[in-house]
Amino acid sequence: MTNNDKSPSATYPDDRAYPATGDLAPVPTGAEAEVLLQGVLIYGEGEPTDVLLRDGVIAEIGQAAGKTAATNAEVLDLNGQILLPGLVDMHVHLREPGREDTETVATGSAAAAQGGFTAVFTMANTAPVMDNPTIAETVWYKGQKTNLCDVHPVGSISKGLQGKELTEFGMMADSDAKVRMFSDDGKCVDDPRLMRRAIEYSRGVDVLLAQHCEEPRLTEGAVAHEGDHAARLGLRGWPRVAEESIVARDAIMARDYGGRVHICHASTEGTVELLKWAKAQNIPLTAEVTPHHLILTDERLETFDGVNRVNPPLREERDTRALRQALVDGIIDCVATDHAPHGSEEKCCEFDKARPGMLGLETSLALIAQIFVLNGDQDWRFVARVMSERPAQITKLPGHGRPIAVGEPANLCVVDTTTSWVAEGEKMASKSRNTPYEGMDMPVKISTTILRGKVTCREGLAVTE
Repeated sequence: MTNNDKSPSATYPDDRAYPATGDLAPVPTGAEAEVLLQGVLIYGEGEPTDVLLRDGVIAEIGQAAGKTAATNAEVLDLNGQILLPGLVDMHVHLREPGREDTETVATGSAAAAQGGFTAVFTMANTAPVMDNPTIAETVWYKGQKTNLCDVHPVGSISKGLQGKELTEFGMMADSDAKVRMFSDDGKCVDDPRLMRRAIEYSRGVDVLLAQHCEEPRLTEGAVAHEGDHAARLGLRGWPRVAEESIVARDAIMARDYGGRVHICHASTEGTVELLKWAKAQNIPLTAEVTPHHLILTDERLETFDGVNRVNPPLREERDTRALRQALVDGIIDCVATDHAPHGSEEKCCEFDKARPGMLGLETSLALIAQIFVLNGDQDWRFVARVMSERPAQITKLPGHGRPIAVGEPANLCVVDTTTSWVAEGEKMASKSRNTPYEGMDMPVKISTTILRGKVTCREGLAVTE
């Protein structure tokens, strides 16, 4: 696969493709299940129009859609709001199994729906680790029963995240969950021999490897970006080279052994340069960036607030500038939240003892709009590309990130650009409260999310039973 592959169709072509979703929580069909979106701006362009959803797909677009809708169709008056494809997040932590005190598949799915997401990929660093079909299937089944977004489990690359022995990719790919991505996120596959075997093995089962790039011998005890702020505050520094050395190594491995490798949470200017080189060589390497690495810097460490500890750490202004430009240029492919819930006792403590991670699902769209769209630099099609289309293409996920057109799956979200809101952890759907944006004004809001024609978020709130 090259980086220019087109997005897949909504079909399931073989036994190892993604499982057909929605079967465990079927959506009603027929006239009683129709939804009419009135007055939306598709991709924020043109004049307001109507979109009719029927049987889980887009049935009609245009002013005539209202005339053909059933009399008992659900009508949403959206009055000039922006209609986008449902968002796709390649990188979340839903904490189940093992840390249900901080997040569950159900609460994480609700947060996803309120953030405009119709599909998420949940990482393997659970307890027990998601390194076998039984655990992956359990998570997938729970996601299906919750039915607020499609939850796809990510298998670990190594058994127990120990970096010593490969997980059985084939068994997990053949399971009911049809695992299509593997990652030791939270830890790096730092052993080059193991990573080479993983890349070679991944080719045979056509799965994606997502690498947490961190040379652990360079980050032992590190809690903050290695720079002036860390030095002055007495915090052990985390150098850029710890990330960049693994990015360079894995780019060359992907070149030589042909597997699909994805770089998690790119955070440095040097990583951007390495990705630029890899793209120029047509190496099958893709990358994501988080909203917090696009907008926050290590200046926030001055408060010693544990909510600002994240892995990789917040960097300097020159890194955020380089990451923003790389996303615009397509050097970095997409945005992923790295949604990482933690309990208050894990954040309200000494900075170097705080657990790394931040909430991200409910604030990401507003932040990306603030950084790129509201100043006129980019349009809403850019948002659709980096938060929906490219993630779906990279993961080969059918039915998501598709064009807004008649006959396409009705996985959609609607952005209200006239409503601002204040980020408050207590009011979020997530079970945890560790948002770094507490008290920050968010300039736009997700009003509606739709999964296969079913409204999962209405007037900004997840539709839960």
